[in-house]
Amino acid sequence: MIAVRLFLKLDSDTRIGHGKVALLEAIDETGSISGAGRALGMTYRRAWELVDHLNKAFGRPLVTGQTGGAGGGGARLTELGREVVVRYRAILAATEAAAAPHVAVLEDLMKTADAQDGLDDGC
Repeated sequence: MIAVRLFLKLDSDTRIGHGKVALLEAIDETGSISGAGRALGMTYRRAWELVDHLNKAFGRPLVTGQTGGAGGGGARLTELGREVVVRYRAILAATEAAAAPHVAVLEDLMKTADAQDGLDDGC
């Protein structure tokens, strides 16, 4: 099955795609950067670096944190963070819809190629 993967180049140093959006969604679900990192199989340091880079790229936080203590720390998406996720998902859905007929043709071409590879030419 052919899948559409999308990344948006925000500036010369910043891209946002499936991985960063998944991280933002996991932070929203788990309430922490470390929990989100664990859920996605990445270290806390890597997750924090990605969040920090996004916060700086947008000039204001997509994720805000609360330091630990007796009640523990945590993180949450800001309204901007939620908006970025919503907009990315909308762009991805529109891209997939626009690509669908072309993807279907490519999949048919792949099936045709596979069928022709299996033909015995009698040699």
